[in-house]
Amino acid sequence: MSQLHKYWIAYITIARKEVLRFSRIWVQTIVPPVITMALYFIIFGNLIGSRIGDMDGMSYIDFIMPGLIMMAIITNSYANVVSSFYGAKFSRHIEEMLVSPIPNVVILLGFLTGGVARGLTVGIAVTLVSQFFTSISVHNIFLVFSVGLLTALLFSLAGLINGVYAKSFDDVSIIPTFVLTPLTYLGGIFYSIQLLPPFWQQVSLVNPILYMVNSFRYGFLGVSDIDLSLALGVILIFIIILFSICMILLNRGTGIRD
Repeated sequence: MSQLHKYWIAYITIARKEVLRFSRIWVQTIVPPVITMALYFIIFGNLIGSRIGDMDGMSYIDFIMPGLIMMAIITNSYANVVSSFYGAKFSRHIEEMLVSPIPNVVILLGFLTGGVARGLTVGIAVTLVSQFFTSISVHNIFLVFSVGLLTALLFSLAGLINGVYAKSFDDVSIIPTFVLTPLTYLGGIFYSIQLLPPFWQQVSLVNPILYMVNSFRYGFLGVSDIDLSLALGVILIFIIILFSICMILLNRGTGIRD
C-alpha cells in the first residue's frame, strides 16, 4: 500500500467521523438553524419587509434571502469545527492523531470537511425553506456554489483556530457571541451599504463578511455593493491566511502540548 493511499484512508476516516458526528444528531444540528432562518424570513421578510419596501430595486425579502442563507453557512461551519476540535482536545484523542504518522494537513482537511459539509447542508436546507417565502431564479449557480463552499471553508478554518485556543467549553462560544455575530449582522445581510453615510461605508469595507454576502447575493440576484473580483480576492486571501495559521498551530501543538 502506497503512502498516498494510507493518507487517503486516514483522511476519509476523519472526514467520515466528522460528517457522521453532526448527521446522526440532525435534529440538533440541522433543524434548529433552519427553523431560526424561517423565523427571520417571516419577521424581517414578510412582516417588516412589507413596510420597508424595495431594496436595490427588488422586494426586501428577495434582497435578504441570500444573506440569510450565507449567515446559516457561516455559523454552522464554524460551530461544527470549533466544537468538534475542542471535543477532541477534551477527550484527548487529538493527541493520538498528532503523534500518529499522519501529516497534520490530512488531519486538518478531515476536520474542515466536516465543517464544510454541515455548513453547506444547512445552507441547502435554508435555501429550500426560503422558497416558501420567495421564489428567485439563480443568476449564476456556479458562483453561488463556489462562494458558499469557500465561505464554509473559511469559517471552518476560523472555527479550528478557536478550538485550538479554547481551554473550556465557555471559550468555544466567546468568539461566536462577541465577534462572529456582530460581524455577521453588520455584513450587509439586512441592508445595502449604499444606504450608509460615506464614513460608515468605508468602515463596513473592513468587515470580511460583507464581501461574502455581496458575492453570494450577486450569484442569486445579479446585484452587489462590492466589485465581484475584489470580493472573491478577499475571500481567497483570508482562506490562505487562516489555513497557514492552522498549519502552524497544529505543527507547534499549540493548545494541545502546552
